[in-house]
Amino acid sequence: METRPLASSASASRTRISVPALIVSLRPEQWTKNLIVFAALIFGHRLTDPAAMGFSVAAFLIFCALSSTTYLINDVIDREADRLHPLKRQRPIAAGDLSPGVALTTAFVLGALALVGATSIQLMFGLIAAVYLSMFAAYSRVLKHVVILDVLTIAIGFVLRAAAGAVAISVPMSQWLLVCTILLALFLGLSKRRQELTLLADGASGHRRILEEYNPYLLDQMIGVVTASTLMAYIIYVASPDTVERFGTHLLVLTVPFPIYGILRYLYLVHRKDGGGNPSELLIADRPLLICVALWGLVTALVIYRPFGL
Repeated sequence: METRPLASSASASRTRISVPALIVSLRPEQWTKNLIVFAALIFGHRLTDPAAMGFSVAAFLIFCALSSTTYLINDVIDREADRLHPLKRQRPIAAGDLSPGVALTTAFVLGALALVGATSIQLMFGLIAAVYLSMFAAYSRVLKHVVILDVLTIAIGFVLRAAAGAVAISVPMSQWLLVCTILLALFLGLSKRRQELTLLADGASGHRRILEEYNPYLLDQMIGVVTASTLMAYIIYVASPDTVERFGTHLLVLTVPFPIYGILRYLYLVHRKDGGGNPSELLIADRPLLICVALWGLVTALVIYRPFGL
């Protein structure tokens, strides 16, 4: 009579423990990456449209669910390798705090709900969501083991987010912004690879096979090319006659110093402070970088919407 309540209590305790472990595995701190879906809302002159705002928020939530789905699948596949990593071994699945079965079941439910929600907004949005999910499923199994394609896949994921945000509110998105998106994402992805090599040192290839294909010198060359390309693409975009005609102002060039400072600050953190492993956490943790991004957003909104008659 006395053992049954104890067993029930132990079961309830395990359930309580698994809930926070599941939440951690969803990686809500990474959801800031999905803010790119709001780019079309801002640059498409729809920020003051309540309906468009509602669809953009829905698109953001859908991509949060999609990204969490991919994180769960990836963590299940990588759980053995993650146990050898000094930081990733603390992830709930690798640490044994969350069972692979629960993680995969949650991933299936989240993914299905996200696809249904995306399709209900617009069929093309649903297609983009399905491509995103399929691509990262392939990434977890194959693409992350292919040199250059590993970081390129992650960058394309950002482009799909931006494109989905535009489709959700039925506005065309500038090709230049899509180019800037993929280049900036490549910059972040390559910087993350460099930080992994620095952190893991001689054990890098033992944790992730693809790191055998990279070395700091090669990554520095790639980062240099992508950095210059990103800044040039953004400068060309804000200074182009099409952009001036679209927004009715030349003042968007005033935003150029912010990406210059932001990228150079990020490189400083990568090379001098061993940062870059987690762009989302770095953005929140580094106050100068956070202020730079916030000021860029503020100045961009003021120039585009001119609330004070600029």
